[in-house]
Amino acid sequence: MELLANLANGFMSLFQAGATTFAGWVVGIIPLIVILMTAVSSVIKLIGEKRVERVAQQATRNIITRYTVLPILAVIFTGNPMCYTFGRFVEQKFKPAFYDATVSFVHPVTGLFPHANGGELFVYMGIAAGIQTLGLPLGELAVRYFLVGIVVILIRGIVTEKIYLYMRSKEEARS
Repeated sequence: MELLANLANGFMSLFQAGATTFAGWVVGIIPLIVILMTAVSSVIKLIGEKRVERVAQQATRNIITRYTVLPILAVIFTGNPMCYTFGRFVEQKFKPAFYDATVSFVHPVTGLFPHANGGELFVYMGIAAGIQTLGLPLGELAVRYFLVGIVVILIRGIVTEKIYLYMRSKEEARS
């Protein structure tokens, strides 16, 4: 009987810990995300949506900016999953690589811009909790994630573009 009671108490403790974490987010991270989303929307409105679109179109012109600047702008300004709509500025043959670069950036951006991908906050906050437990600063982690993310999306974009164009040329040769 005591074992059953201990199991029930342990089971409830698990949910109480989850509720405590959730309550912390409700008063901490959720208001932050709402404020950041409002700020980003305000910046877009102040700059002008047409200007943002022009910058996005210009960013597609070379391979470096196509897989760094454009995905970064897309993720920061529109968040996940809307960031993929920036693919409309990319030529059809570059869309698979743009998608690969963009989808690869929705996690590294979370430390500096948590509004960009709420779903990734759970992962980032878990890592951040471990970093805080070690007494290390979160700012450095966020900046490193961001910078490494830029390198990774550039590499992924270029590699995916080359693979796609190679496969496409093989398919066209067969036709």
